[in-house]
Amino acid sequence: MRRHTAPFHTAPFLLLPLALLLAACSGVSSADSSSGGAGGGDGTDGKGSVTLNVGDQKGGSEAVLRAAGELKNLDYKIRWSTFTSGPPLLEAVNAKAVDIGAVGNTPPVFAAGAGSKITVVAASHGSSRGEAILVREDSPLKTPQQLKGASVAVAQGSSAHFQLVASLKAAGLTLDDIEVKYLQPADALAAFTGGKVDAWAVWDPYTSQVLQAKQGRVLTDGEGVVNGLSFQVAAPGALQDEKKAAAIGDLVKRLQRAQDWVFDHPEEWAKVWAKDTGLPYEVALASVKRTNGTRVPVALDRAAIASEQEIADTFAALKLIPRTFAFEDYVDTRFSGGLPASTSAPRTYKES
Repeated sequence: MRRHTAPFHTAPFLLLPLALLLAACSGVSSADSSSGGAGGGDGTDGKGSVTLNVGDQKGGSEAVLRAAGELKNLDYKIRWSTFTSGPPLLEAVNAKAVDIGAVGNTPPVFAAGAGSKITVVAASHGSSRGEAILVREDSPLKTPQQLKGASVAVAQGSSAHFQLVASLKAAGLTLDDIEVKYLQPADALAAFTGGKVDAWAVWDPYTSQVLQAKQGRVLTDGEGVVNGLSFQVAAPGALQDEKKAAAIGDLVKRLQRAQDWVFDHPEEWAKVWAKDTGLPYEVALASVKRTNGTRVPVALDRAAIASEQEIADTFAALKLIPRTFAFEDYVDTRFSGGLPASTSAPRTYKES
């Protein structure tokens, strides 16, 4: 099956400050978590004596599970808490306020590096095309090698930060060869469109937002450079509770089925995601086709763990995390048995 590459013929729209969106990849957030799900009324689904406290983000696990019909017939309760990014979600996991939550490939590295009590229990793999270094349409930069001496905006400690490091390495450069501007997405967006920086390393849906508005183009992306992994991360205490561990195992399976539904219903999911996050539908659909609809479950095998170890070692060498550690010490593989290996390629959309 071929990846969808057909252009979207839509009129340019104003770029929106998507500060509430998908900071899952971001290393910093000043927002507090808040309870209550998008469609859950009081923030709780299911029935039974066991309550699973699930950390989420706008347009995240609850939205996709609900859209796919996977919140039906729960024999345990799910109490949802919404966070603006992965790091504070993992802080809540460490504090035992959340039993499990979904994050990108970098927040677990920073949490583990800080000695947090977290355990990675499931992984999914998707396209890294949305992880991109963007330049403006009129930029003279044509290749990553030409970034030498350029100013590049990136969120410190984010997945985009690692993608920037890895892309520079592939081009024979290092962070010392560029002028790094550590900016969170809302500020980076303004700096990029205002010509204050030469390039912007970022993730979807920001990538799709810029491209849809014809405000920039991709200089290089993360395909073949970064691992494209995201994770379900649980509290060790919840995993030691037999009933909660069973609920976590069931939730992981439901999320896997929900991602299959996304793959088969990209337009329907884009409508739900747009409504839940405030994204324009055209941006949501472009992002789903580029990045978010290709995620498939993978085993927490040696390849996946080694890939995360590389991220951990990289940030430790850059002194952005306080210590080196073995990523495998933060992994529980009991829920990933029988899944395809992490080297399996993600499914991609048929041409439509």
